Amino acid sequence: MGKLIIDGNSVYEIDEACIERKGRQEKEQQDRQEGPKRRQYPERSRRGI
Repeated sequence: MGKLIIDGNSVYEIDEACIERKGRQEKEQQDRQEGPKRRQYPERSRRGI
């Protein structure tokens, strides 16, 4: 389902599925450029010190 944008005498339809696909593609491309991410572990508490 799309959204309708009314601007004066002009009417535009926004394809939400297309916008989501484009966003995912851009994120995947950005992730590829940054390289693999390190997995971050929570800090361990130091008991008994």
